[in-house]
Amino acid sequence: MTTPRSVSISGNDLTLEQLYDVAMGGAEVGLDPRARARMEASRAVIDRLVGSGRTAYGVNTGFGDLAEVRISADQIRQLQLNLVRSHACGVGAPLSEAETRAMMLLRANALAKGLSGVRSIVVDTLCGMLNRDVHPVIPSQGSVGASGDLAPLAHLAQVVIGEGEAIYDGEKLAGGEALRRAGVPPLALETKEGLSLLNGTQGMLALLALALREAEILVDTADVAAALSLDALRGSPTAFDERIARARPYAGHATTARNLLRLNRGSQIRESHRAAERDPRVQDAYSLRCTPQVHGAVRDAIAQVRETLLVELNSATDNPLVFSDTSEVLSGGNFHGQPLAMAADQLAVALATLAGISERRIEHMTNPHTSRLPAFLTADPGLNSGFMLAQITAAALASECKTLAAPHSVDSIPTSGNQEDYVSMGMSAARRLRPLLDNGQRIVAIELLAACQGIDLLAPLCTGAEAQKAHDLVRSVSPRVTADRSLAPDIAAVVQLIADASFQRLLR
Repeated sequence: MTTPRSVSISGNDLTLEQLYDVAMGGAEVGLDPRARARMEASRAVIDRLVGSGRTAYGVNTGFGDLAEVRISADQIRQLQLNLVRSHACGVGAPLSEAETRAMMLLRANALAKGLSGVRSIVVDTLCGMLNRDVHPVIPSQGSVGASGDLAPLAHLAQVVIGEGEAIYDGEKLAGGEALRRAGVPPLALETKEGLSLLNGTQGMLALLALALREAEILVDTADVAAALSLDALRGSPTAFDERIARARPYAGHATTARNLLRLNRGSQIRESHRAAERDPRVQDAYSLRCTPQVHGAVRDAIAQVRETLLVELNSATDNPLVFSDTSEVLSGGNFHGQPLAMAADQLAVALATLAGISERRIEHMTNPHTSRLPAFLTADPGLNSGFMLAQITAAALASECKTLAAPHSVDSIPTSGNQEDYVSMGMSAARRLRPLLDNGQRIVAIELLAACQGIDLLAPLCTGAEAQKAHDLVRSVSPRVTADRSLAPDIAAVVQLIADASFQRLLR
């Protein structure tokens, strides 16, 4: 019998792999005992502050532009409840189950750091909801990504206190009913706890972290597709020589060059035209020859995004922060999403770049003026249109990616009576990664299909042994196109293989 997986959160050492395991794999979550002790020490500071009658933002004051309004001691609990209710003002399509679970785990982990002044039962409640599959319905729109992802986190907090809506056992229910059926007691908010549930970057972080995983899969898959395209177009692997990579030593360049050389090693197609007199071309088009430079730049950008997320993953992002060692409560701005907004923009540019060069290789394979293959990859052009429309679809998606890659992090719109006068737009920057990933997967799927078709048209010559595995994977869901048929189902089937990391595993 397999021991159930579990993740113990402390606020200091959560990994992306653990996040994925909880968000998509159903791993159970619990609070680390050392984190529990830190949380209780932090909470004691808040209790002493309230008892002393001193003023502290968010503890006994209003919020945002209302920060100078003092709240009486007998209204402090109502203040937290009102905050959650008033801020649950999101609109639009709800987050997916994986995005919601990621957001819940990330908020619990941030609170577990012990700098928020909340009781450990707050984290216990979030863990209980995760472990019993109570998933708040969280609208995806409404955050400007500055004072945290306030609206999305408020919808999460609503269910924590037994309000709002949640999905439980496949059914949308009132939040309180979902908790009752799952056996999770609703939380009665104490001082500062509503604010601590709402202040943070966990909405944009959840979306960005999940997008990172898919982007890493996609860039590996794009290397596989490029290797197949190189053979279909009878290109030269000379440009991937490791000496060229060492002369300009970017890590991503070296990785992609190694992948291409390995995949095409032993290709009969390559050997058949190695002699200069049989193939007079000196250099291939940039979309082939510069694949390591372009894919490599994408890899390096993705690596930088990962580094940003590893910092954010275990950061305290609410306000004010409570330091139990000095009993200080300090107001700051860790809730501001600028680092994540800029990372999301960087990832968006990387994804649009990957989509663009993939579409160019598709065009080269379908264009009889550049491919030296039958027009549009069909043995009977004219009667058959072959991959003509597949390339047009790829072009449409690539063009859409360019508009989606426009930066969000340079935008700002003042909110909350101009108190929050410079915002990050991090949530919208992260939200637009989903259509970019969808488009990128579909373009690379079309490239895989086109490349396999091109290689088949060069039979009986075969590609390299490792590239052949990718060819066989495509052919397991999409037979060779011998006469016109709708390729939409084939594209969808290959997209599923990409999403399942089937091509990525070929590089492992």
